Amino acid sequence: MNEIEVIICLILLFMGVPDFCRWLGRPTLVYPAFVTFGLLLAPIAQHDVVLMLEQAGEVGFLLLLFEVGLEIDTPALRVFLPVLRRSIWWALLQYPVIFALAQLAGLQPLGCFIACAAFTGCSVGMGYPGWKHHPDLPSKARTLFLHTMVSLEIMAIVLLAGESAVYENGFSWLLFLKLGGIAVVVFLISRFATHLESLFGFILRTTTHWRMHLVVLLVLVICAFGARLGLSATKTAFFLGLFLSRIHHEGQPLDAFIAPISQRFLIPVFFFSLGLQVRWSVLLSTTGLVAVGAALLLFGWRWVINRRILPLGGGDKSFLLLCPNLTIVALAASILMKNSPMVQSGSWVLITGLFISIPAILLLPKPTAAEKPKAGSGDPVPAH
Repeated sequence: MNEIEVIICLILLFMGVPDFCRWLGRPTLVYPAFVTFGLLLAPIAQHDVVLMLEQAGEVGFLLLLFEVGLEIDTPALRVFLPVLRRSIWWALLQYPVIFALAQLAGLQPLGCFIACAAFTGCSVGMGYPGWKHHPDLPSKARTLFLHTMVSLEIMAIVLLAGESAVYENGFSWLLFLKLGGIAVVVFLISRFATHLESLFGFILRTTTHWRMHLVVLLVLVICAFGARLGLSATKTAFFLGLFLSRIHHEGQPLDAFIAPISQRFLIPVFFFSLGLQVRWSVLLSTTGLVAVGAALLLFGWRWVINRRILPLGGGDKSFLLLCPNLTIVALAASILMKNSPMVQSGSWVLITGLFISIPAILLLPKPTAAEKPKAGSGDPVPAH
């Protein structure tokens, strides 16, 4: 199969996957589906094509983290702190199990901590439709669950920001400069959030045909500035989205205006390229078996935690709302895959995340036809 034929196949897949997921009644399966198709086509994709998709996917991943930040609307601090403490306990109870499984898969200690942060995270956009339609959540538990999902997502990305700094620089004085740069960027974004909101709002109000392009360009410029100060572009994108999550225009959130280039093109390219980087030899090896076993063991351990140790409320299966984590796992896998010796470790993290996210989504309540979110959309979380 030559490059032109491969590209045609990719275009056909991109066109059909969202509709297929909508037909299944599970629009949030669209990103796992793109990873799966990448896995299936990996043996026939040529190196130049894979490299091209990886480079395009870098921009898609940046926009994904920006939209992840946009979908989070944190509650008041006095409400959020008790939930955050509970979320920390929920995550820490899983750390020994995940750490042992990661070591069994061959990860180094730092890679094990990256896996712990990734697997205890929660992709709010993927779990939100299930939360919205879950029949067994009483009113008090419902709000608590949403806040728990938000806190787990924020915790995971913050931890990965620090761990990736250690991963890239090791334990040296450069690490403290890197962490200082991260703190400076987060402070600057929060400090100038109001001005940035005005700038984004001005673009939305005064432009039409070039609105999407100008918004994306502005996001890229700010992320490049953050990267120069020490915070990676992707994590700058997350914090930028987090502080701009209240922007709406004509009743629509900011991510709705960039969806044609982000959710319908560049973000799917990123997930597809991740799948292309996983070799079948890894998938069919002991690493793949450990990934399946790790997913099953984590499901079982979370059931025990919810049932016996730290009840979340809402029934025995309510913990499934905290399980979809592919966007966080993708961040961890991309960190590990940047280092050639760690590609297999990144593949294990990605495969395990797939085996956690897909069953969790399928076991959650299905949205009704009238209330299904758009395919590939995070269905932005409302304020509480």
